[in-house]
Amino acid sequence: MGEPLKTFVGGAEVDVPNSIPAIRATLPEERREEFDRAINEAGVHEIQAVMRHWMLEAVPDPEAEQILDRLAQDEAERRSVA
Repeated sequence: MGEPLKTFVGGAEVDVPNSIPAIRATLPEERREEFDRAINEAGVHEIQAVMRHWMLEAVPDPEAEQILDRLAQDEAERRSVA
């Protein structure tokens, strides 16, 4: 197993899990079944993209989540006006 990857969240350096067991352990329990399914269904050409997706999900970024929430709210408002 390689050394943990690093990223910055809110200005603080954090470890990013970089193996299937480490990613799974970091996820909330309610997301683990979906993670298992995605990993088990990924083919050789997809596994890296699937792992990158879940690695980033395992390290929440409150600033990114706020942006996504705001975009979802804006979209909901646009749909209710139309």
